[in-house]
Amino acid sequence: MAARRSKAKAKKEETGFLDALKELAAEKGVEEEVLFDAIEAALISAYKRNFGSAQNVRVVLDRHTGAYHVYAIKTVVEEVFDDVEEISLAQARTINPDYEIDDTIEIEVTPANFGRIAAQAAKQVVVQRVREAERGIIYEEFMSREGDIITGLVSRVENRNVFIDLGKTEAILMPAEQIAGETYEHGDRIKAYIVEVKRTSKGPQIVVSRTHPGLLKRLFELEVPEIQEGIVEIKSVAREPGMRSKIAVWSKDEDVDPVGSCVGHKGMRVQAIVDELGSEKIDIVKWNEDSAKFIANALSPAKVVSVAVNEDEKVSRVVVPDYQLSLAIGKEGQNARLAAKLTGWKIDIKSETQAKDDVLDESMSEVEVESDEAFTSAPAAAPESEVE
Repeated sequence: MAARRSKAKAKKEETGFLDALKELAAEKGVEEEVLFDAIEAALISAYKRNFGSAQNVRVVLDRHTGAYHVYAIKTVVEEVFDDVEEISLAQARTINPDYEIDDTIEIEVTPANFGRIAAQAAKQVVVQRVREAERGIIYEEFMSREGDIITGLVSRVENRNVFIDLGKTEAILMPAEQIAGETYEHGDRIKAYIVEVKRTSKGPQIVVSRTHPGLLKRLFELEVPEIQEGIVEIKSVAREPGMRSKIAVWSKDEDVDPVGSCVGHKGMRVQAIVDELGSEKIDIVKWNEDSAKFIANALSPAKVVSVAVNEDEKVSRVVVPDYQLSLAIGKEGQNARLAAKLTGWKIDIKSETQAKDDVLDESMSEVEVESDEAFTSAPAAAPESEVE
């Protein structure tokens, strides 16, 4: 009676284990067969480790009942020289008279007290495989989001590295990717740009940035419906993080003002981005396929008199009114530097007085230009027509 109860209890435990295994596989998005195979491999190791067996064995975990069986694998021979690997033909035929020389035979050798050992081995491998599967799922999820924005909470700061809690995992914001002057406190909610997702032994490492030009681009895509709808297109971005940025936009629809769309009513759209980037000044200029016109626009808020270009070498000379020279160059050359990054051109800026004595390279063709209306988030330079 006791033996019958013990068998019934074991059968119930096996069925319960099987149900739990299948439920866990479904919950964690792991294929059941992957877990079954891993458990069988773990049980083989557990058997050999605990029962000191060097024999070749196979463990079968029944997919329907949860019962497990250990089989010793032997080769049928005429004369046995290695009783671990071989079985005599005579002995094999006591099991099945059809066996012949060189046949492979499996003999069940499941130990009576193997249950506890098997359960522990199964538990360890399931935990390990589920963890690996979860890491794989997280890696695939964030790998597909490289170049996108994440929002998370600062969980801790270690050696100037900021760790951002994303729920399922963490992202790391390294010192080189942080905006100068920004401070990060536990619990702060911040947005960052996913630069790279790496596989590591501890799981996926998600490297993010607050300085990448892509962050500015993605923020505009989030804030401006016309960009989301594909009416307005961001052509190029140039950033000096935490200081100033320039963004060139273009509209497929002549009736839609690309600069005004990005600025928003009373500057609300661009202000939301400025606030997110810690008061970084943002110039929004209109892109133009005409290189001279685009260069003039890129130097906003300075007004341009003329632009001479060498299309082959991407070199230009820009003439501005004398009183606009310092504005065109900007503090420590920042405005000119950003305009060059935005356009991809080398830009030499001259005042009208300087240009009179300057001999223009014969490879350049000079045109008078009038820059389009632009916007800068610096209030003193923002055109009233754009701010409303």
